[in-house]
Amino acid sequence: MANSASRPHQGPAILSYGFRPFFLLGALYAAISMLLWLPLLWGEIALPSGFQPVDWHIHEMLFGFMAAITTGFLLTAVPNWTGRLPVRGRPLARLTALWCAGRLAVLCSGIIGAVPAAIIDGTFLLAVSLVIGREITAGRNWRNLKVLVPVVTLFAANLLFHIEALTTGTTDLARRLAIAASVTLIMIIGGRIIPSFTRNWLAREEPGRMPTAFNRFDATSMGMAVLALSAWTAAPESRLGGLLMLAAGVGQAVRLTRWAGERTLREPLVLVLHVSYLFIPLGFVLAGLSSLFADAVPAAAGLHAVGAGAIGTMALSVMMRASLGHTGHRLVMDRRSRLLFLLLMLATACRILAAFDADHFTLLVAGSGLAWALSFAGFSLFYGPILVRR
Repeated sequence: MANSASRPHQGPAILSYGFRPFFLLGALYAAISMLLWLPLLWGEIALPSGFQPVDWHIHEMLFGFMAAITTGFLLTAVPNWTGRLPVRGRPLARLTALWCAGRLAVLCSGIIGAVPAAIIDGTFLLAVSLVIGREITAGRNWRNLKVLVPVVTLFAANLLFHIEALTTGTTDLARRLAIAASVTLIMIIGGRIIPSFTRNWLAREEPGRMPTAFNRFDATSMGMAVLALSAWTAAPESRLGGLLMLAAGVGQAVRLTRWAGERTLREPLVLVLHVSYLFIPLGFVLAGLSSLFADAVPAAAGLHAVGAGAIGTMALSVMMRASLGHTGHRLVMDRRSRLLFLLLMLATACRILAAFDADHFTLLVAGSGLAWALSFAGFSLFYGPILVRR
């Protein structure tokens, strides 16, 4: 098989690898869309979208930002898995253009119509699924076909989101399905890269206890988590679903402890991966408690533990590491990068707390949104130059 580095790319550097355009555009969009969301939430502006304001916000976080970072990661990881050349040049430019077209279509869906917007927006994740599936099967890398399941589920959830918004005016089922797919993707990818990066650093810098290799416990805890997410997606207020979510949260917490994260305190670039994954069990537990005790634990707490916490911090952690590693820079988390991560942690904490504190809801949401925007705008500013040049 051809090595991914055996044929140098002759075009623009930003089109040489999938992480370059999608990490940069995804980070910029995360900041811009949040800065639009705050005045939209307070009724100070209106967008030409056919979606309700909350639906636009949720859709663009899941199918705009999350989809971009997922695509950037997979287009970078798959060549390493298969030994094939990366998707780059014009094919990568076409995928990037599809993503941009989807964002414009959703933003202007009130003008162009709901059906054209759904078709344009839905084409991106369909194309990503086909490209990733083609590369994995062409490389006969069968064991990694499992990453296609959550990606295809995201595509289905996106279509369902448009259908629900058009027919019923509520998008609750599509939201939960997309969140379940996103969490599953993080569990699959995080369960692979976090122990691996941790083991590599510990073996070189601090020999001793190593992360436990994937075994029956990991498979069982993953199965429990998928079962719990399925029950929660179908019936979020079910008592059985709530109990399954709590059990899955405990299982994922134990799984995380097996990866020796406490031994990486001297290496922030590895430590942040463990901290990011911690929001997975936290999200499970909060969602489970909300199903069982809705009056005491708002559903928004669990949703934002996953959305801002797990998705946001894991995305930023992976973006920083991949951007440095794949552009030949030292894998060092400098002060600026630490500040970006701390801002995102602050954004997550404020947003979870806002779900419990109605008296300070506006202040906490504003603080959360601004911290989120600063974090991803900072990534664009600090990492943008290394993403666009050779």
